[in-house]
Amino acid sequence: MERELIPDDVRAEIMRRLAAAEAEHNVRVLLAVESGSRAWGFASPNSDYDVRFIYAHPRDWYVAVDLEEKRDVIEYKIVDEIDINGWDIRKALRLFRKSNPAFVEWLQSPILYRSHGGFAEGASGLLPSVYSLESGIYHYRNMAKTTYRDHLQADAVRMKKYFYALRPLLCVRWLERYSTPAPIEFDKLLHLLEGEEELLGAIAVLLEKKKAAPEAGLSQPVPCLNRFIESELARLECPDIDHFQRGDVNAGLNQLFHSVLSEQP
Repeated sequence: MERELIPDDVRAEIMRRLAAAEAEHNVRVLLAVESGSRAWGFASPNSDYDVRFIYAHPRDWYVAVDLEEKRDVIEYKIVDEIDINGWDIRKALRLFRKSNPAFVEWLQSPILYRSHGGFAEGASGLLPSVYSLESGIYHYRNMAKTTYRDHLQADAVRMKKYFYALRPLLCVRWLERYSTPAPIEFDKLLHLLEGEEELLGAIAVLLEKKKAAPEAGLSQPVPCLNRFIESELARLECPDIDHFQRGDVNAGLNQLFHSVLSEQP
């Protein structure tokens, strides 16, 4: 079930724009999802719709001497509340090989706009073997560290920035406990704070305020959240990481790439 209902008129406009992108660029959209705060489960009333998609060109487009010079993204200026852009499948799979956090989260988004062919199922099936736990821990740690340093030490802070620090820290806890990619929905991570009632209570209060406030809504600092963030960041300065040794991930990624191209005209 979708984490958050997308209004029918917004969904219809998103589908129209995806179809327009296909026609304009002669591509086929393989996967289109919602990313960002609406997928994470803590959107504000005026949050943008962050639509991300993976697309493929016809097969012969990839058989070219100048393939590396060809544009591999489709981007549109934000003219309203819909932010939409996409990656070519080859770019997406090359980044997947590096455990790119954006792509990994798109695969797990609870809000699906479009899925065509076997791409989404195939990529999701590869996720356990391709994803690097070590890369994930360092990514989430650095995200939380940067957010805390730049946004959460003032007299008044943007509420959403607390969740931009809390969510990645809980994702690290998930990786440490389960050794699998963390889900992107914030509420699926909260059990990792079981027994820490003061924290859970403060998060619940702030989450309700955030959901009712504009995107730039401000709050006074929340001391217990700051203490938790500081403590986790200190702990993760020297994380105890068992290096995740992967096998030959290229074989599976190439197989998926060829499979998708076989579906193209």
